[in-house]
Amino acid sequence: MANIKSAKKRILVAEARTARNKAIKSKVKTSIKKVDAAVAAKDKEAAKAALVAATAEIDKATSKGVFHKNTASRKVSRLSRAVNGIA
Repeated sequence: MANIKSAKKRILVAEARTARNKAIKSKVKTSIKKVDAAVAAKDKEAAKAALVAATAEIDKATSKGVFHKNTASRKVSRLSRAVNGIA
């Protein structure tokens, strides 16, 4: 365990950031699952609505530094491709 005051603070700050990042990642994963479920059910309207919501969540996560912009782009691209693939 750290003895120096600044090191103790860094530990607390790291824990807070980890919790925040975990919550944001969880929201993104949930929104992606909703898109995947709509695609699996072949419900185009629900999939499009879920895609818009998921894209917004992914963009928020990227702006907060949780995801790299290329990671966000890849996730959005895969979701869009899945939604567009519904016949």
